[in-house]
Amino acid sequence: MDNLSNTLKLIASGDFRTIARALTYVENNIFPAEDLLKGLKKKKNTKVIGITGPPGAGKSTLVNSITNSLVKTGKKVAILAIDPTSPFNFGSLLGDRIRMSSQFNNPNVFIRSLATRGSLGGVSAKTIEILDVLLAADFDLIMIETVGVGQSEVEIAGIASKTIVVLVPESGDEIQNIKSGLMEIAQGFVVNKADREGADIFAANLLKITHQQSIPIFKTVADKEQGISALCNWLLAEDEQNNERKEQLLTEKAFQLIQHKRMMDIDKKKLRQKIAEALKHHTDFNMYKFVADFNSEN
Repeated sequence: MDNLSNTLKLIASGDFRTIARALTYVENNIFPAEDLLKGLKKKKNTKVIGITGPPGAGKSTLVNSITNSLVKTGKKVAILAIDPTSPFNFGSLLGDRIRMSSQFNNPNVFIRSLATRGSLGGVSAKTIEILDVLLAADFDLIMIETVGVGQSEVEIAGIASKTIVVLVPESGDEIQNIKSGLMEIAQGFVVNKADREGADIFAANLLKITHQQSIPIFKTVADKEQGISALCNWLLAEDEQNNERKEQLLTEKAFQLIQHKRMMDIDKKKLRQKIAEALKHHTDFNMYKFVADFNSEN
């Protein structure tokens, strides 16, 4: 990036090559990533949609169908797929990009896969930075797809204006998860593969749980593009986000970025070496004393 100002202009104009190069710099903390992030100007009306749910729910197929529907109306779409597994064993999401192969040459669709590589805070901090680059481009809608396991659900909810949880009729066990946590995350539920037996009963049970929160429930058959139109209309609808919600989102983003920056100088290999040394010299090794001493030295 010889000319930062020109790079920012090209990002704003939606130049895919420049966007891809910028994301590589940001993802790998390569100069001038920090200056680039500071110079970004976000588009005001871009929708950010978080899509989560258990493996096998058909999230990638759903994202593909949503994208097909939107580009037919002239919308520009960016897809950020987060893979929380090791980049060496080609985890589920990176493999599922094959299902979006029809979008690769579409001039109105930009796709990026991001492996967390096990870095501390990697999902949150890097996703936020990469998302902000995409928000500075001229996309109408950005979808962030992640496997709905553990902390990633909460992290996505903290940076997306709308988060949908994708389930299938066989997701009986997920009903318990909904009661214990997903209700706070989801702005909408999608019962995918709704042509399967038990879909109507499952959707009805879901409705009973969510009726007081007024959370919409959509039934889709993503591989046949059924039910996608109603879902897209809701995704594109103006969200009357109150100031409290906006403050909450910005606070979560700031917290994750600050936490990530403060942890950048922690070398895990050196930390392990120090623990090994401590174990050699102290038979009564105490983790809390070790951490306190480590913090005082750093």
